[in-house]
Parts: sequence; structure tokens; C-alpha cells
Amino acid sequence: MRLFVAIALDETLRRAIVQLQQVLKPAAPALRWVRPEGMHLTLKFIGHVEDDTLPQITKALAQVKADAPAEIDCREAGFLPNERRPRVLFVAINADPVLAELAQKIEDALAPLGIERESRSFRPHLTLARFPKGKPSNLRPLKEKISQLPSRNFGQFYPEEFFLIQSQLSPGGAKYTTLERFFFVEAPGN
Repeated sequence: MRLFVAIALDETLRRAIVQLQQVLKPAAPALRWVRPEGMHLTLKFIGHVEDDTLPQITKALAQVKADAPAEIDCREAGFLPNERRPRVLFVAINADPVLAELAQKIEDALAPLGIERESRSFRPHLTLARFPKGKPSNLRPLKEKISQLPSRNFGQFYPEEFFLIQSQLSPGGAKYTTLERFFFVEAPGN
């Protein structure tokens, strides 16, 4: 099975991001736009694992805790890895240190199970759309549309939970199934 760990968007932010997509789509109709139900903030891509490792992964993730919710602010749209060779249109995440610490704790919890650590530094973002492989894209209309946005602040949220999600790839796009939910903020007195 193919797994990743993510934070789900709250509904207010999800609606704001969907509205952003609707504004930008006419400027880039050839992109593969992320479906609203598939929007998430990835904390750790685990990849393919054997089914029998799921209980160990679940147990390890249940131990991950933080002192406070993560404060997440979604601003600015851009391109990954860059404008010269874009693969992803994204919304940048500005977050307090809790988010990066949470991602590191997840890495630390999973490493003893043989799950490889991420070699790149943690760069939180929300994927809006993916560029078709091998096809050059004219970014001018999309960049113009982004520059004309009345606001570049798309919303804030304060998650206290993350999810273990299974990703099943298909020609029609990935299908996500939530396997487990983890609250990472402990209640006072626990």
C-alpha cells in the first residue's frame, strides 16, 4: 500500500482555495487541477509499504505530540520547483515552528521502522494543480491572473490533528482513503 501523512484543510480554507482555483483555471486549462476532496497539507510521504507494517506505523504515529496546535497561514501562489520548469502550482504555507517540529517528530517516529527520511528540507505547501509532463507551458496568462488577485491571503487555520492516508493511483487521478486520525495536541492534564 502507498501511504502518506497529512493535515486536512478546514472547510473555510478549502472553500477559499477552491475559489482561487476557479479564478485561475481559465488562465491554465491544460493543468491537472486538484479535486477539492483531495486537498491536504503533506507532512510526510511514506511511499509503498507492506500491509503488515500498518500496525507499527499507526502505533508510531500515535506517539507524536506537540504542545499547541499549528498556526498555518496560506499566502501567495507560485510554482515548484521554479518558474523555468514548473511541475506544480501551489499556495505557500507560512506556519509557526509547531508545523516543522511536527513534521520532524513524524520523521523521527517512522525512521526506526525503516521508513526513509526525507532528504529535502520540509517546505509546506498546498498543491493547486500539476503541469502536464514534458509539455512546455505558457505561464504568462497564469502569472497575470495571479498578479491581479485582490488578496494574496487565502486563509488561516489551526489544526490539532493529522491523518494517515492511503493513496491509490489510477488514470483518473489518485484516490485517497483515510486510515487513521491522530490528535497531536494533548488535552491539559494528560
